Amino acid sequence: MSASSAFNDEKGGSSNVGEPEYGHDPASGGIFSSDYKRHDDLKEMLDSNKDSLKLEAMKRIVAMIARGKNASDLFPAVVKNVACKNIEVKKLVYVYLVRYAEEQQDLALLSISTFQRGLKDPNQLIRASALRVLSSIRVTIIVPIMMLAIKEAASDMSPYVRKTAAHAIPKLYSLDPEQKDCLIEVIEKLLADKTTLVAGSVVMAFEEVCPERIDLIHKNYRKLCNLLIDVEEWGQVVIINMLTRYARTQFLNPNMNESLLEEGGGEKAFYGSDNDDDTDDEEDKEEKEKKKTEATAVVKRKPYVMDPDHRLLLRNTKPLLQSRNAAVVMAVAQLYFHLAPKAEVGVIAKALVRLMRSHSEVQYVVLQNVATMSIKRRGMFEPYLKSFYIRSTDPTQIKVLKLEVLTNLANETNISTILREFQTYIKSNDKDFVAATIQAIGRCATNIGEVRDTCLNGLVQLLSNRDELVVAESVVVIKKLLQMQPEQHSDIIKHMAKLTDNIQVPMARASILWLIGEYCEHVPKIAPDVLRKMAKTFTNEEDIVKLQIINLAAKLYLTNSKQTKLLTQYVLNLAKYDQNYDIRDRARFIRQLIVPTDKSGALSKYAKKLFLALKPAPVLESPFKDRDHFQLGSLSHLLNAKAGGYQVLPDWPEAAPDPSVRNVEVPEWTKCSSREKRKEKKADKPFYSDSEGESGPTESADSASDTASGSESGSGSEESGSGSESEESNEESESASEEDEEDEGKKKKKNVEKIKARKPVPESESEQSSGEDEKKSEKKSKPRIGSSESESEEDDDSESESSESEEEESEEESEEETKKKKKTTASKPPSKPPKKENKKEKKEMSLLDFDDFDPAPSPSQVTPLNNFLSSSLVTDLEGLSLTDNVLSPTTIIPSGNLKTYELLHRITGEGLSVEYCFSRQPFSPDPHMVAVKIQFTNSATSEAKSLHMEDAKLQSGMRIKEFPEIEVLPAGETLSVVMGIDFCDSTQAANFQLCTHTRKFFVSIQPPVGELMMPIFMTENEFKKEQGQLMGMNEITEKLTLEEKCQGEHAVVQRVTTAANLSRVPCGSDKECRFAGKTVTSGSLVLVSVVTKEDGAAQLTVNCEKMVIGTMLVKDILQALTQ
Repeated sequence: MSASSAFNDEKGGSSNVGEPEYGHDPASGGIFSSDYKRHDDLKEMLDSNKDSLKLEAMKRIVAMIARGKNASDLFPAVVKNVACKNIEVKKLVYVYLVRYAEEQQDLALLSISTFQRGLKDPNQLIRASALRVLSSIRVTIIVPIMMLAIKEAASDMSPYVRKTAAHAIPKLYSLDPEQKDCLIEVIEKLLADKTTLVAGSVVMAFEEVCPERIDLIHKNYRKLCNLLIDVEEWGQVVIINMLTRYARTQFLNPNMNESLLEEGGGEKAFYGSDNDDDTDDEEDKEEKEKKKTEATAVVKRKPYVMDPDHRLLLRNTKPLLQSRNAAVVMAVAQLYFHLAPKAEVGVIAKALVRLMRSHSEVQYVVLQNVATMSIKRRGMFEPYLKSFYIRSTDPTQIKVLKLEVLTNLANETNISTILREFQTYIKSNDKDFVAATIQAIGRCATNIGEVRDTCLNGLVQLLSNRDELVVAESVVVIKKLLQMQPEQHSDIIKHMAKLTDNIQVPMARASILWLIGEYCEHVPKIAPDVLRKMAKTFTNEEDIVKLQIINLAAKLYLTNSKQTKLLTQYVLNLAKYDQNYDIRDRARFIRQLIVPTDKSGALSKYAKKLFLALKPAPVLESPFKDRDHFQLGSLSHLLNAKAGGYQVLPDWPEAAPDPSVRNVEVPEWTKCSSREKRKEKKADKPFYSDSEGESGPTESADSASDTASGSESGSGSEESGSGSESEESNEESESASEEDEEDEGKKKKKNVEKIKARKPVPESESEQSSGEDEKKSEKKSKPRIGSSESESEEDDDSESESSESEEEESEEESEEETKKKKKTTASKPPSKPPKKENKKEKKEMSLLDFDDFDPAPSPSQVTPLNNFLSSSLVTDLEGLSLTDNVLSPTTIIPSGNLKTYELLHRITGEGLSVEYCFSRQPFSPDPHMVAVKIQFTNSATSEAKSLHMEDAKLQSGMRIKEFPEIEVLPAGETLSVVMGIDFCDSTQAANFQLCTHTRKFFVSIQPPVGELMMPIFMTENEFKKEQGQLMGMNEITEKLTLEEKCQGEHAVVQRVTTAANLSRVPCGSDKECRFAGKTVTSGSLVLVSVVTKEDGAAQLTVNCEKMVIGTMLVKDILQALTQ
C-alpha cells in the first residue's frame, strides 16, 4: 500500500488487514500494524460520553460504508449507541444497522427491545428507521414482532412511516410466506391511503405479495389514477405497470372491431398448392361462408364505447410522457400500446424518439420496444424515420437495433432513401454491423417486390468486395432471394459457383453448394465440376460444408448419374469414415436411398421426389415479430424469455365486467358536515368562493377525477375533453352552493338598493357600461390557445382589485364611508357588476388571489373586468402560483426607469447636450430596428438650428433610419425624437455625425446586448418545448449567489427585465422565474430562467439560438443580479 493511498484513506481505516497504516494520533507519527488495533480510535470515540465525538465517529463510519469498506467489526460498539439520546447520532446508528443487521443477526437480536422502543419514538425518522432495521433482521423467531410493528406503522400519523411499513411487507413475506393473509389486510389498509408518498410503495408491496388480488384495486382505481401525476417517479412506474394489467382484465378491447375485421381478411396457406382439387374448392367455399358470417356479426355488433375509467387512465398518464425519467416514459408508452385505441397510440412516438437522445443503455431498451411496436404500428414512427439513422459513434448493438427499426419501417415510398442509407453502412469498419445491414437489405427485398431486382444486383456487386465476411453474408442473403425466382437468375448462380475457390467462411460455402445442388438443372455443366473440386477438399471442410457436399452429390447422382456416379461414391465413402457421427449417419442414409440394392426399402423409389421437391421460399421475418405477447418494457420482453417474477399480460375479456365495483360510496353525514363547514367558512370569509371546497381534498372519486382533469389542463396537455370535465366540476360547485347563494344574494340585493337610494346612477350610464363589458367578454370568449393564459391573467388582475374593493366595503361600519367608497369605485365601470351571475363568477376566480399579491400601483394598468370567463380558462389557471409580474403579459419597464446614455456633453457640444435611451417600444417604420429615443437639450443662450445627422458609418448589414430634421431648438428648451437602428443582432456601435447649422460632432451609439431583443409572450408549455430544442451548445448555465436585497422574486424579475428587454413567462414554481424574448433583427429565440435555492444560491440558464448573444446576456444578467 503506497504512502499516498494510505494518506488519502480514512484516518482510522485500512482496506486490508495486516497492512501498515498511518496512526490517528499525529504526535505518534509512526506506522503500526493494524491487526489488533484496527478502528480502535473509532471504538474509543463511540464509548466516550460526549455526543460530539460519537457523532464524528458515526459520520466517519457511514463514510467508510459509502466507500465500500467493511465496517462490520464495529457492530458491537455501534449497536450500544442505539439508545443514545442525541437524535443525530441515533439516525446514523440506524443507517449503520440497516446495512449490517442481516449479517450480524445475533448481536442485532440482543438490541431488539431498543428497536421496539424506537417504534414509539416521537421523531418520525427514528420510528421509520427502527422498523427498517427490524425488518432487516432475517430471523423467523421475530416474525410476530415484525408483524405487529408493521400493523402499528401502517396506522402511523406520518406518511413516511407508513411508506416504510409498505417497504417492510415484502421483506416479511419473503421470510415467512404463511403471513400472506395478515399482510394482505395491511396492504388493503395502505391502498386506501390518500397520500402520494405511500401510493407507489404499497403498490410495489401488492405486486410482490398478492398480484392476483385485483379486487383490492377496484375501490382505489380512480384514486390511484388521480394521484399518479404526483407520485415519485419509481412509484409511477410500478403503478402504471400494475394498472396496465388491471385494465386488461376490466375493460373491453378498444380495437376489438378492427382486429375482427383484420382476422376476417385471412391469409393463404403457406404450403397451399396451386392446383386445387374439388375438395379444396368445397373447403374454400365453407371458409368464405364463415368469413361472411363473421363480418356480418361485426357489423351487427354495437359500436364500441370506451369505459370512463379506461379514459381516465389514458388521460391521466398522458402528461407523464413529458417526464424526465426514461422509465416513466417507457411505462406510459407500453400502457398506451397495450390499452389505447389505434388512433391514439401515435402520441407515444415523439416521447420515445426523445428518449433516444439519452445514454446508450436507455437507447438500447427503448429501441428494443420500438422494434416490437414498429411491426404492428408502422405508421406511428414513419414521421421520425431520420431519428433512426445510424451514427458512426453508436455502439454495435444500437446500430443493429436501429437497422431493425429502419427495416420494419421500409415501404414503397421511403425504400429508396433507406437503401441509400444502407449503401453507406456497408462501407463501415464494424463487420457485425455490415453483416446485419446486408441481412436488412435482404429483408427489404423480400418484403417489397419492386426493389427485389435492385437489391439482388447490389448484393451481387458486393460479391467482389475485398472483405470475406461481407461476401459471405451476401452469399447467404442472395441464396434466400434466389429461391423466389431461380429461373431468371441462372447467371448469378454461375457467378457464385466460381466463388467456391476463394470464399472460406463455412456458412457461405454451404449456401453456394446448396444453391448449385437445388438448381443444378440451370447449371448442368458447372455443377459436376464444383462437386469434383469439393471432393478433393472434403476431409478439410467444416461439418456444415461436408453435409452440403453430400447433398450436392446425391442430387447430381439423381439428375446426372453418368458424369457423377463415381464422384458420388467417392464422397460417400469418405463420409462413411468421418469423425462426426452426423455425417456418417447421413452418408449411410443417402447411400441406401439413392443407390438401389436388393435390400433397399420402398423409399428408394421416391428418392427424386424427396431430394428435388419444390421448396417454399424462406420468409425473412423480424426477430421481434412475436415479442409483443410479453409486456413491453419488461425484462422478459428484453430477453425474449420469461424472467422470474414476471406477471403475464392478461387477454382482453369477451364481455365487459361490472364497472360499478369501482364506485366509492360517500356516507350522507360526511356530505352534510362538509357542506355545513363550507357555509361556516363562507360566513367568516366571503372573499373565498365555494369552488375552493371543490378543488381541495376530494369528496368522491368523481370529484377527484374532475380536479385531476383540471390540473392536467393547467399543465398544458392538449387532451380533448378536459374543458368539458372542468365545466362539469363548475356545475357541481354551482349546484352544491345554490342554497348558500340564495341567502347571500338577498343580503347583497338589500345593500345595493340602499346605495342606489343614496346615490342615483343614470340608467344610460349603467347600460353603457354593461354593454361594453358584454362586448369585451364576447371578444375574449374566443381566445387563441397561445394567448388564453395572458388574457385570463389580465382579467384576474382587474378581478383581484374589484374583489379587494368589495372586501373594504364589507368591513366599513358607517354608511357615510361606504358612500364615499362607492363614489371612488363608480368611476370604474368594471368593478360594478351588472348581474348576479357575474358576481358569482368573480368569486370563483378569486381562487387565484393570494395574500402576498399586491395590486399594481398605477391606476392606468387597471383593465376592464371580463364578465364571462369560460370554465376551461378557470381550470387552466388553477394551481399556478401567480405574482404581480406574472399577471401582465409583457413586463416592459416604464419609460421613467429606462437607463439613459450620454451621446454629446454640453461642453463638447457648445451648450447642446444630447442623451439617448432605448425606448423598448416597437419602431413603427421598420419592426426589425431598435427604437432609440434621443433627447436634445439646448443649454446655450442662442437657439440651435438645423439639427440632423449625416455620414453614418455602419458595419456590414447594419441599417439606420434617421430622425426628422429639427429646424429650430430655442435656448433652454428640450426636445425628443426617435430614430431606428438595425444592429444586425450585434453589439457593434453605430457611428454617425450629429450636425447643427454651424458644427458637426462625431458620435456613436453602442447597444447593451439586452436591448437587441424584444419581449414575446409564451405559455409554460411552449417555453419548456422551445427550451428542450435549444440544448447543448445553445444552453449556458451559471451558478450565482444572490444578495439579501435581491433574494425576493420581485427583485429578481426587476433586475432581469432591467438588464434585458424580456417578458415574464408564467411558471408553476415559486422558486423559478422564466423570461422570453426574441432578437429584433433575426427573431432568434432568447429564453432565460433563474432558479433560486436555499441560502441565496441560484442558477441562471440562458437558451439562445445565437451563442454569442447568449454568452453576453449571461454576463449582463449575472452582473445585474450580483451587484
